[in-house]
Amino acid sequence: MKAQVLHKYDPEMKEEVWVTGEEMPDPKIEKASDVIVKIGAAGVCRTDLHIIEGVWKHIQDPDGKLLPCVMGHENAGWIEDVGKDVTEFKKGDPVILHPLISGTDGTCLDCRRGNDMHAAAGAFPGLSIKEGGYSELLKTSVRNLIKLPKVLAPKDVAPFSDAGLTAYRVVKKATRHLLPGQSCTIIGAGGLGHIAIQCLKAMCAADIIIVEKSEKALKHAMELGGDHGVLIDGNEIEKVKELTKGKGSEAVIDFVGEKGSTAMGIQMTSNGGFYYIVGYGEEIKSLAVDLIISEKTIVGNLVGTWSELYELMELADRGKVKLSMQEYKLDDANKALHDLNEGKVKGRAVLVP
Repeated sequence: MKAQVLHKYDPEMKEEVWVTGEEMPDPKIEKASDVIVKIGAAGVCRTDLHIIEGVWKHIQDPDGKLLPCVMGHENAGWIEDVGKDVTEFKKGDPVILHPLISGTDGTCLDCRRGNDMHAAAGAFPGLSIKEGGYSELLKTSVRNLIKLPKVLAPKDVAPFSDAGLTAYRVVKKATRHLLPGQSCTIIGAGGLGHIAIQCLKAMCAADIIIVEKSEKALKHAMELGGDHGVLIDGNEIEKVKELTKGKGSEAVIDFVGEKGSTAMGIQMTSNGGFYYIVGYGEEIKSLAVDLIISEKTIVGNLVGTWSELYELMELADRGKVKLSMQEYKLDDANKALHDLNEGKVKGRAVLVP
């Protein structure tokens, strides 16, 4: 099979070539619960850039044995082959893959409680294991799969399996306490943010305030359902305060997590409100006394559960949430990665073999 392979880290992100096209052995069924998926599309995620940069190395590759690897954890496609215990899927079925439970048998406590992303034997394609979706075929577990309705093609949904799922999970948390008349501020309306806006619109009646540095991205976000748009110009905190009668938003979702967004987001959060951090890249700094007096809650957010991916597919099936995407051929993986790194991708980038 064809694959795009990462051979070395690039901390300075200056190399022209990050992945190289190579022929690799086709994956084989080993366990009775194994499934081989013919990749229909693989999302190109900012996490992939962080992998190249080496941000994850101390966590997932401390012994330096991960590389070479095939990245790609946002995957959808069609069933190619199944193990003998797999009965609910057959060759040709369109599926989307949950990214973070490969290799588990579902019997650990976290899995039984539904917290798939914290599975004891969890593996992350292209991050903690060498095999990912920047390829023509991918072996996974039947536990990872969700069958797609006929109206959804794999290339239309692949980024939902991480970007969409992460956005859905944090929105789901926020909608558990947001009430009509309250507001949710979203910082960053790009790859994840544009999904979150649609999820919020479908799931609650709170006002949606979009904070963005790009006029183009802000315009797109408003078209997707934003109620108020705030361009980052040095006065964004004051503008959000004005829109919320001086209080700040009851929920702030930060999809940036760097370049000062964390301090900004906490200041935009109302007393008793929740600041949800999704993007990463800097430290969160706040005086303990300030958090105590304001009773603000800081909440970290990882990718969602299998059941939450199922719920997101229900919204997509009903046309409530759609992806803005740019398609690239598998052979153009380097261009897709560089375009993403340079801010040239509107929404999500996908590789189509």
